[in-house]
Amino acid sequence: MSSDLLLLSNESDCESVLPALSLLPHRVRVIGPDSSALVTAGGHELVVVDARDNLANARNLCRMLSSGSAGVPVFAVVNEGGLVVVNAEWGVDDVLLPTAGPAEVDARIRLRTAQRGADSVAGGPVTVGDLVIEDETYTARLKGKALELTYKEFELLKHLATHAGRVFTRVQLLQEVWGYDFFGGTRTVDVHIRRLRAKLGPEHEAMIGTVRSVGYKFVRPSRPSRDSSGSRRADSAAQQEGADLPPLAEQESDAEAADSGHDGLPRQAEREYSAPH
Repeated sequence: MSSDLLLLSNESDCESVLPALSLLPHRVRVIGPDSSALVTAGGHELVVVDARDNLANARNLCRMLSSGSAGVPVFAVVNEGGLVVVNAEWGVDDVLLPTAGPAEVDARIRLRTAQRGADSVAGGPVTVGDLVIEDETYTARLKGKALELTYKEFELLKHLATHAGRVFTRVQLLQEVWGYDFFGGTRTVDVHIRRLRAKLGPEHEAMIGTVRSVGYKFVRPSRPSRDSSGSRRADSAAQQEGADLPPLAEQESDAEAADSGHDGLPRQAEREYSAPH
């Protein structure tokens, strides 16, 4: 199965960056590594960034691509020495070495594009495990039961679920969920995360994982294992639950402010707001 790939590089062909690509059936277009070139790039299923040389520029480019609304996976090709500087701030979905073989490269591409297609079908609901999010009706259901979410809680859950596995800093979540015109503090994110976990319930609160000193991510549910006594073992993400959260009451006013002042709210959230004067 072939995919449409976009390679951002100063090289003229993909073989100079990732030789394995030239041996695979994927359709690869090579353009310069600048944001203006992306405007006319057209449709593609995955972006590969040449990060072998200028790591600083490559990092900024990867961050810009990963924060876009299209949700297209981003891969970075780095030399072995560059692996030490790649972290969550890059926002990439995967990292490849230039020496990676065709089988490895093809497997990574197939898995990532298939995963994206399963998570977010155009015009359809986002489904991750037992969680179904319907954007058109602003409804989130867990095991068929509707979750009573406010507008921002819904937007936050949808954003995390549609990028399952990717780690977001609090600042990134403020920018992408609340918007650049929001002047509240990052603890607003903490309060909404805590509220979401409470509404997901003890059995599913580990869906939202905490990455210490970084931020949050949506954890793909795995089959629960059982110990010798037959009880379920807690997911590793649950061990980190709330590790960086402040007391809920401390930031209650911030959270209320973040949820107010919006017109055209979904019906789930309307009851939390008073009628206009």
